[in-house]
Amino acid sequence: MSSNRSLPPVSRRRFLQFSGSLLALAVAAPTLLATGSSPAMAAPLTMEDIKKAGVVRIGVEASYRPFAFREGSEIVGYDIDLADAIFKPLGVKVEFIDTAWAGVIPALYAGNFDLIMTSLTYTKERVAKVGYSIPYTEATQEMLIRASDVDTIKNLDGMAGKILGVKLGSAGDTMKTKLEEKLKADTGKGFSEVKTYDDHPSAYLALAQGSVDGVINSLATLTQVVKDAPGKYAIVRDIGPRNWAGIGTRKEDVDLIAFLDARINALKADGEIYTLQEKWFGTKMKLADKPPTF
Repeated sequence: MSSNRSLPPVSRRRFLQFSGSLLALAVAAPTLLATGSSPAMAAPLTMEDIKKAGVVRIGVEASYRPFAFREGSEIVGYDIDLADAIFKPLGVKVEFIDTAWAGVIPALYAGNFDLIMTSLTYTKERVAKVGYSIPYTEATQEMLIRASDVDTIKNLDGMAGKILGVKLGSAGDTMKTKLEEKLKADTGKGFSEVKTYDDHPSAYLALAQGSVDGVINSLATLTQVVKDAPGKYAIVRDIGPRNWAGIGTRKEDVDLIAFLDARINALKADGEIYTLQEKWFGTKMKLADKPPTF
């Protein structure tokens, strides 16, 4: 399981710590936004092509727990187990290629691999440029609270008059105004304060110390925080608008997309996908039957 890269890839978290110009690249490169032209259409990759090749190549960012990460020399995670389950009926080898997040979509169109996993969320820009399977994981923003508060903070309304923590520039930071508006509409009272932190670990520490009462982040990330500190934290669901991630392909690979959709539906029907979610996230996710529209 090697990417044949001479330098280690930059994770999406470390990449976002670089300079402003590189931050712009981190947004523009993976999504191929309007500043760039649409990828040229190539000959579609069919399932027969994959069967003949005897291998399917999957681009992952092998530093994004629990989707794909390294244990020694091996890449493991939810995406790895799920990909093996998806392609098992074909009897082909599943090869995982560790790829820098910033260039994952250009690398797909360059032919470095056949599809993308590692929680490629749906956005308006990406849907215009990339082919997508139906959702296979949830990417909703939820709220981390202290385990001792589970009886008093059962939903967003429980945060009335309490302190919210967000990371500067994160989805939670973007959501805070709408959350405040909803909270006031439902309870007549907003947050007592919204505190902003430079990174999520600092916000989690503030939560543990009692400086804030809730911290917003993606569900998948929060499940890791809970797993890493048993009995310390809990997750409050249904905080942000639903969002998911799908498996990314080239637009023209409609045969591959149809196969992926059929296999994900089959794994939902027999429950295997939820077993893998329990294994890697500690929770069963709510998966939409279709990609979101924009």
